[in-house]
This record gives sequence, structure tokens and C-alpha cells, in this order.
Amino acid sequence: MKVMMFTNTYQPIVGGVSESVLRLTRRLQAQGHRVRVVAPRLTGQPEAEPDVVRVAAVQHFNGSDFSLPVPIPGRLHEAIEAFEPDILHSHHPFLLGDTAARAAETYGLPLVFTHHTLYEHYTHYVPGDSPRMRRFAIALATQYTRLCDEVIAPSESIRDLLLERGANPHLSVVPSGVDTARFARGRGEAWRRRLGIPASALVVGHLGRLAREKNLDFLGEALAQALVREPRLHALVVGEGEARQGLEASAVRREVAGRLHFTGGLQGQALIDAYHAMDLFAFASHSETQGMVLVEAMAAGLPVVAVDAPGVREVVVSGHNGRLLAEDDAEAMATALLALSEPASRDPLREGALTTAAAYDEACCAERCLAVYRRAIARGGPFTRADENGWQWMRHRLEAEWRMLRHRGRVLGQLVQTEWDRERPAWWPGEEEDKIEPK
Repeated sequence: MKVMMFTNTYQPIVGGVSESVLRLTRRLQAQGHRVRVVAPRLTGQPEAEPDVVRVAAVQHFNGSDFSLPVPIPGRLHEAIEAFEPDILHSHHPFLLGDTAARAAETYGLPLVFTHHTLYEHYTHYVPGDSPRMRRFAIALATQYTRLCDEVIAPSESIRDLLLERGANPHLSVVPSGVDTARFARGRGEAWRRRLGIPASALVVGHLGRLAREKNLDFLGEALAQALVREPRLHALVVGEGEARQGLEASAVRREVAGRLHFTGGLQGQALIDAYHAMDLFAFASHSETQGMVLVEAMAAGLPVVAVDAPGVREVVVSGHNGRLLAEDDAEAMATALLALSEPASRDPLREGALTTAAAYDEACCAERCLAVYRRAIARGGPFTRADENGWQWMRHRLEAEWRMLRHRGRVLGQLVQTEWDRERPAWWPGEEEDKIEPK
């Protein structure tokens, strides 16, 4: 099978979507499938990328780690026609996701979309952030699913949320896979020596982008409380971002900053070794669709203490592989972490963590993704219009633009209706009163 992926984030960017696309691409290629990725041009990208089509992009949009792709249609059309894909796979509902939808309509190809992100948690990166902007983000992603033949949700709770919002019902759950065998092999001693952490210390770790949407102010307070209560405890944070200051401030305020350690952003074996320098993993984000780092941590044998949230509750099971807290309660999280301070309390959870991680192995997840591709192809393709004459091709291109305009119109219509329902004057008749019964 020949698959063309469209993603707004890709290596060398470190993040869940970028890593998911890279892992799926490599696994499909290892199984004999051909994959080509359309991604933004980025500083530090690999020099040789035979299976990647890079498009121009504005980097570090609005001071974030994200890029703003600016695709040039002519070059992309040439790349699509040269590759002749069987299926298109979009990983975002805008920017290059729009490009994928246009290409699917233009060339008569099936389109699959993975809803990786709860975009309403990320609108603070856009100027003019407001509750209205967050509702627009929800409407945009939900309506985009209607342009697709099949939709993938990374977890059951995200599937249920999308269906509740009125998304395309052709929806399957396919988690992003992890190379569990690779994450099981690591040596954490070097990181402990480098950071001055005693070999006998209890280390609670966290890994991810240190960003506002990850609920790190709460996590920092919980870690600080645990550090105060247990002198043997050290905290190890892997990642970089503006939220680091909040983590440091909590530790300084409680006078435990000397036992809070940062590695910065890591990749490859260095990242795996950092997991193996930990004894426990702590997680507090409410913005995940799966929480791939939870599976990585469990593949490294770490019990997880996390706050209940979509994408988290499917992975963390209290008493089996960690502790799942009902709400953001810093004292409760600190207590849960310290309850696992002894090996006798962690060992059974460690076995459960390894068992859980095995279900998310990337080979298994890739097979589930291929099944979705086959359903999308069976529904209406594959076929290509690349060999049609110029007028026919232009007609389909105009149809693609018209479909995108209708998509945007539905988004705006949904938003206007939502705003009207929220702000309708008290004196305005309700829905039942609006209906005039025939005489």
C-alpha cells in the first residue's frame, strides 16, 4: 500500500504528534508499505529525507514550538502525482490538513484523519484567545471529520467525545504505538550521576513539553509537597518550555529546589535512559488524547500516578499499574507518590505497567491502522484522476475548493448557532415557542 501523510509537525520537533507520525511511518515501511510524509520545512531537519516532502513554513509561530506551513500547490500536486498514493492520511484539521482534504477531492482518493489533539486546550497560542476561539477550534475539528472517509481516535474517551460533538461516525480507536522492546532497555545510572542524584534516592519523574496546557503549575505544587515530606525523594523533569519557571518557583517557595532536576529536551536513547533513572512517573495533563508518554513510562517499568482525564484513564488503572486521582488535589498526589516509596509497593504495579504497555506495541497499532485504511479504500477508492485531461482535472480542483468553502461555512454556521444559543435574550421565545402549530 502507498500512504501519503500530511502533518503540521514533524522531526526535528519533539512532540506527541511528530513522534506518532514518525513511528507509524517507520513501522509501515518496515512491513513493506511505501509512505511519503508532507511536512513543514524546519531548522535542523535531516539532510537526506527521500520519503519526505517539505513545504515552506513560518517557524515558532507566536513564540511557540509550532510551525505554520505555507504549502505551494504546484509542487505538492507534482509530488502527489509522482507518488500515486492509494490513500491520504491527515494528522491535523487545518493547514496541511486542508491540503490533504483538497488533494483527496481533486484526485479522488480516500482520506483518513487522526484526531491527535484537543485543540481547544491550545488556543492560547493564537492571538485573541477567548472562549469563543475555543468553541471555534472544537467546531473546526469536528466539521473536518465530515470531509474524511474514516476517522481515528487515539483512545476510547476521545472517540466518545467526538461522537458526542457530532463527528463522522466512521470512527475507530487506534492508539499511537510505542516500540516497547526499545523502551524496556535503558540505563539510568549515568543520569543520576550527572545530576547528583544518590543511587539510593527515590526518583519521581515527568516527561513532556513544559507548556501551559500540560497543567504543570499543579504538578509542580504536588512534587514540591512530596519533596518536603520525604527527604530521600528527588524529582526529575525531562523536557523544555516556558512552564519550567512555574515548576522551579514551587520548589523554591518550599525550599526544595536542590532536589528538583531538569535535563532539557531529549531524544533517542538519552530519553529512554532518563526514564530508567526514575522509580515513578507523575502526570497531570488534562489536554491529552492518549498520553503516549504514559505508555513509554510503563514500557520502562514505571508505575504512574496521574489525574483522571481523557486519554489517561484508558492507560492508568489504580491498583494495576499505578494510581489514578479523581481531581487536581496536590496533597492527594503527593500522598499517592509517597505511598509507593518502597519497592514492595511498586513491584506489583511495575508488572502491571509492563503488561499494559505490551497492548500498545507499535506493531499491533500499525496493523489496526492498516485495517482502517482498508475500510476507507473499500468505501470509495482507490482511484486517481491524475491521467485525466486538463479541463477535467481543473473541474475536480474547483470542486475541492468548493467543498472546503462549504466546510468553513458549516464551521461558521455551527459557531454562530452556538453563540446565539448561549447569548439569546431571556425575552426571546425558546425552541418550542418558535414552532407554530398548524391550525
